[in-house]
This record gives sequence, structure tokens and C-alpha cells, in this order.
Amino acid sequence: MKRQIAIYGKGGIGKSTTTQNTVAALADNGKNVMVVGCDPKADSTRLLLHGLCQKTVLDTLRDEGDDIELDEILKPGFGGTKCVESGGPEPGVGCAGRGIITSINLLEQLGAYTDDLDYVFYDVLGDVVCGGFAMPIREGKAEEIYIVASGELMALYAANNISKGIQKYAKNGKVRLGGIICNSRNVDNEHALLKAFAEEIGSQLIYFVPRDNLVQRAEIHKKTVIDFDPESNQAQEYRNLAAAIDGNTHFVIPKPMAQERLEELMMEHGFLGAM
Repeated sequence: MKRQIAIYGKGGIGKSTTTQNTVAALADNGKNVMVVGCDPKADSTRLLLHGLCQKTVLDTLRDEGDDIELDEILKPGFGGTKCVESGGPEPGVGCAGRGIITSINLLEQLGAYTDDLDYVFYDVLGDVVCGGFAMPIREGKAEEIYIVASGELMALYAANNISKGIQKYAKNGKVRLGGIICNSRNVDNEHALLKAFAEEIGSQLIYFVPRDNLVQRAEIHKKTVIDFDPESNQAQEYRNLAAAIDGNTHFVIPKPMAQERLEELMMEHGFLGAM
């Protein structure tokens, strides 16, 4: 039974980088994985495809109409991964969420969700107020959610807001929060803060990914760390994250906190603890 996972987080927090490195680690371990990019920037599969600027589902539909083949929108990537970019409407026109559901429906019609898939990952744009946020959840696709965050206030503010969205849709569906992934920014007491945040909303800090410039070097070479330097410490960190997700059994309906409590938590673990 394939596991369908959506990765959320504040814009710029490193969702796409984290997703692609995790997927590369799973694929390197023999897992059959499909990645569906759900961001109009269409950068969710770039590292798996070694920089290939993949034509998006929406662009393909606009250019060629409805009569398209699966191999026109699904490209093979690192480790046999299957890579799809939903794309989005033209700037200033339409809703990104509609593009996501159009892509998912087309993938279903074309038989992309094969029985041999172990995982489907959705890399979703991070704005909780946008309809695009909810599409993989509302349509019953993504049942496991992981939130990428750091020890910065706005990253945790976004993570708390995303938890509110998950809580809303969890009441009438199967979606659950699987944990918080810390993509470290090297702020003071970051591990303790993220662990406390995750526990406060009833979840877990599933993994703490340390900051390493090797990630940027790999990206310059248009590769994941697993692909670029498989023997490195950072490659092992992503393997550990992939293993944590693969073995995870702790799924919850989150209990987001009030803004005042979030700021208290920052003071307790972020600022006061560093003094």
C-alpha cells in the first residue's frame, strides 16, 4: 500500500530541498517513489532530474490539449524516481490550487498511481491561506503531513498555522501530522525549541537536519546530496530522516497553540535559554 505524504512549511524554509534529498535517500534504499511538485515555481524535482527544466502538467495541457501521454508529464529521475511538476496558472490569473487538482486528476487518468509505488510525495506551496494548501488533503490524496521548520519565529508561526489547517481537515478525513522536520538555521537552542514546539502541538520532532554548506554545493551541481556526495555526513543525515519517516507510526491530529503561547515558547527556549 503506497504512502502518500505532503511536505509543508514556510516559503523559503527548504521544503523542496528537504523533500528531494529525502526522496533520493528512499530511492537509494530501493523504494519506488513518485514526486508531485505542487508549487507554481516548478522546482520540486530539479535536483532529482539534474536540473532539467521539466515541462509542467498545466503548460503541457495548454500547449497540446487533453490528449497527452503519461511520459510527456512524468520524467524518470535519480534512483528511478518518477517526477511530475503541476505548474500553475499564468502570473496574476487563476488559482494554484486548481492546477494541483487538475494535475492529480490527470495523473490518475493516465495510470501514474501504480500499485508498485511505495511512496508519493507532494511538495506543496507553503501559504496556508491559499487554496493550493489544502488540495492534496481535501482530495484525500496526502494522508501523512510533515512540516519543515526552523528555530526562527516566522517558520514556527507558519508551522502553527499549517497545523490549524491540518486540524480542520483531519476532523472529516484520514489526514494526520507525522511530525516536524527541523531544517536547521543554526539559531540558539534550536533543537530544544523545535522539540518543545512539536510536543506542544501533540506531535514529534521526527528529525533535526543540521545545516551544512554541502547542500548548497550539491544544488549548484544540480544534484541531491545523496547523489553528489553519497559518503558524506550530510548524506547520512538525509538517510536517517528517510528512515525515520519510513518507520514512523506516530500520527496525530495536531493541537495548534495560541499566538501568545507560541511567543512564550520562543522566549523560554529560544531567547531566554540562550542568555
